[in-house]
Amino acid sequence: MSEPTSPARIAVIQLDPQVGMANRADNLRQSLALATEAANGGANLIVLPELSNCGYFFSSRQDAFDHAEAVPDGVSVRAWIDFACRHQVYLVAGLNEIDGMQLFNTAVLLGPDGYIGKYRKAHLWNLEKLWFTPGNTGFPVFETPIGRIGLLICWDIWFPEVTRILSQQGADIICSLNNWVWTPPPLFDDAGKCMASYLTMTAAHVNNVFIAAASRIGEERDARYLGCSLIAGTNGWPIGAVASADRQEILFADVDITSARSAPIWNSLNDLQRDRRNDLYDQMLGYSQHPALPR
Repeated sequence: MSEPTSPARIAVIQLDPQVGMANRADNLRQSLALATEAANGGANLIVLPELSNCGYFFSSRQDAFDHAEAVPDGVSVRAWIDFACRHQVYLVAGLNEIDGMQLFNTAVLLGPDGYIGKYRKAHLWNLEKLWFTPGNTGFPVFETPIGRIGLLICWDIWFPEVTRILSQQGADIICSLNNWVWTPPPLFDDAGKCMASYLTMTAAHVNNVFIAAASRIGEERDARYLGCSLIAGTNGWPIGAVASADRQEILFADVDITSARSAPIWNSLNDLQRDRRNDLYDQMLGYSQHPALPR
């Protein structure tokens, strides 16, 4: 594979997809319209939220099945693939995936040449456990010309093992697809940020990776979504503003994604990757840096 392209322009899209069969076409149309706006703004990596084509709160398991589609042959994925190929960009989007008699909360990665891969959400939140099967893909990292891309979905960010495993496998950027919906109160601090914003910043900081977190807004079946999308740099701080709690927005960040590979070197004596005490915990946790993905 050729050397990664630099710089990259990342865009995260914050929108309000609604559950209900009557809303599916509009959800897809809205995702494509906003992705087009991001591409016209120069983005070559665009991130949509979790379940962005179908909404979140299903009324029953049958309702969840009715909202599902196959990967990569479903209507939404095909439309997103066509978009990525036409605009020559990378697109990450969330959907309800059907595979036989199982449903998965899935993120797909699509690129200028079509379908690249998927991740199935490992940690299911609340009523998701009634509809979805826990993910079985592990935590894959995908090589692309703009850098190594890892994926996670919402509740996953509360488990530090996820971002650590992705970073140890060589991820330069983690795309985080979210429907942030509830945490122990208060929901927001005085700066207007929710706890998930800080978890995202912390995960980026302690792993020295970029994290592009796309969340959603609005209300749906009595649930309020928290917004607060952001793009965190390898130092953890947001690049630009954190999005609002209640407005449709697109955030952009211009970065060299592959600069994450040198970010763990803090000074002449401290290197995050080399300071890890593999002798104490890698055998217990069962992972280590992938030999094919050197820093």
